Amino acid sequence: MRLITILFFCSRLLSSLSQESFSQEIDCNDDDVLMAVDAALKKYNDGNQSGNQFVLYRISNATKMDDFDTFYSFKYQIKEGDCPVQSGKPWQECGYKQSADAATGECTVTVAKKNRTFTVATQTCQITPAEGPALISQHTCRGCRYPISTEDTNVKEILKHAVSHFNNNSARSHLFVLGKTNRAYKEVVDGWNFDVSYSIMQTNCSKADFPLLTPDCQILSNGVIATCTDRAYIDLSQRIASFSQQCYFLPEYDFDAGRCIGCPKDLPLNSSDLNEILNHTSTKLNADYGRTFYFKIDNVKKATVQVVSGLSYRIKFTAKETICPKESNTKFTSSCETKEPGQVLICDANIYIVPWMNKTESTVNCDLKTVV
Repeated sequence: MRLITILFFCSRLLSSLSQESFSQEIDCNDDDVLMAVDAALKKYNDGNQSGNQFVLYRISNATKMDDFDTFYSFKYQIKEGDCPVQSGKPWQECGYKQSADAATGECTVTVAKKNRTFTVATQTCQITPAEGPALISQHTCRGCRYPISTEDTNVKEILKHAVSHFNNNSARSHLFVLGKTNRAYKEVVDGWNFDVSYSIMQTNCSKADFPLLTPDCQILSNGVIATCTDRAYIDLSQRIASFSQQCYFLPEYDFDAGRCIGCPKDLPLNSSDLNEILNHTSTKLNADYGRTFYFKIDNVKKATVQVVSGLSYRIKFTAKETICPKESNTKFTSSCETKEPGQVLICDANIYIVPWMNKTESTVNCDLKTVV
């Protein structure tokens, strides 16, 4: 059978998923997108017991979502091919059936990538036969966790429950309201599991005076902020049957509620939190840069912190070469004196911390400057 060349027409449109903090629109011809489409189309063809295989015609709305996992969300159009589903041939070796006699369709899909394995988490296809009404088929992977819109009805109900749960059970003196919803995941079990990440903000309503939130409760400009991650199970009767909540209060850095929630905020250079971050940065710097001598952070020019599903720090600093050699097999300490003269690095560090998961990720990029 002849091997045909598929032309991948790409529409660079925005995805319908509102995962703004960690998603990005990508080229439909990206290698991983094509592998994800292949997994999705194979899944659809394998689910048909009779008739012909469908062949890829077009890909659109390709979006990559990176968090703790990688997901690809996209739409793809298909046309009926000339290979029977029982032929055992891959769809790439099938030609298109004559247009007048060919069914067509469009599928919306989310595919998870782990290592080099692509797993279809959810897929909905609307197929239009050559003559006749459109048919809809759906596939949702049991046990697969995949991102969904934060505007989902169930997510909103969980968030409403979450704020009420926090206000009723926390030891805080004031009521809190929902801030920014960062992201949401869904998992199909005997019912549905949801993981939701969001922030809450302190209001001017004390619990002593206000048993419940009212329109009079306003966000305090100098109030505290917490980031929360909840896990909820919704049973088949659409009831929240189980719920757990973890909230982490951010250091009180003048997060002005009148400004952008989730935008980077300046971090005081004399804060104890920055010292802890600098210790981690110093370790990462000396581990990544294959120099003979250890380097010591000399001057911090700027530091910011940003609320995401955790804390994202960005630090600009200079580091100077010390007199302590790495080959001595001794750990670097702050007592190592700097060389005069010595090499200087101009660095930019990104540190991502999820405190309640004991997770820290970091990158440090440096440019070597002239001898001083």
